[in-house]
Amino acid sequence: MIASLRGRVEQVAENAVVVEVGGVGLMVAVPAPLAARLQPGQPVALFTRLIVREDALALFGFESPDQRSFFELLLTVSGVGPKVALSLLSHFSLETLHQAVGANQPERLAGIPGVGRKTAEKIVFHLKDRVAARGEAGPSGWGESDTDILTALTALGYTLVEAQSALQSLPRDAPTDLESRLRLALQYFSHR
Repeated sequence: MIASLRGRVEQVAENAVVVEVGGVGLMVAVPAPLAARLQPGQPVALFTRLIVREDALALFGFESPDQRSFFELLLTVSGVGPKVALSLLSHFSLETLHQAVGANQPERLAGIPGVGRKTAEKIVFHLKDRVAARGEAGPSGWGESDTDILTALTALGYTLVEAQSALQSLPRDAPTDLESRLRLALQYFSHR
């Protein structure tokens, strides 16, 4: 998995950029507001998610681990693929998405490309408990070390949903350092 990349912007399109990393130009799909801010020649650091399909590899880039985590959370909803998830992140801020899901307002999400009324209702239905459970510590509810734990667990072969369940099972008084939290998250799987 390619978790992040750092390089120089070569080209910019509406929802994608080409980033030169070590002499190789990587096409990275990004939310439209991010693409609009980037200029050729500018250095950039992106948090990424590689999507592997039977016929293609697609790299998606985000400006924060929280944005990447919400993208991955959207992918857990049946019928929501990477293009729809990216479209949502292109049209709404993370805060707006969290508010719409948390307040059970699918009508706020409907009407953008790829998201009709039924898809919006499905997104809100499947994510409202997860978003509400994470609502205290910021937009995604998790700090950067917790995002690193999610990345580590998914790299070990656990699904994103399993990794999130393990992270949510951590006690409130759990240590804050990455190594201890990862160890506790792994213990969740041994006690299932």
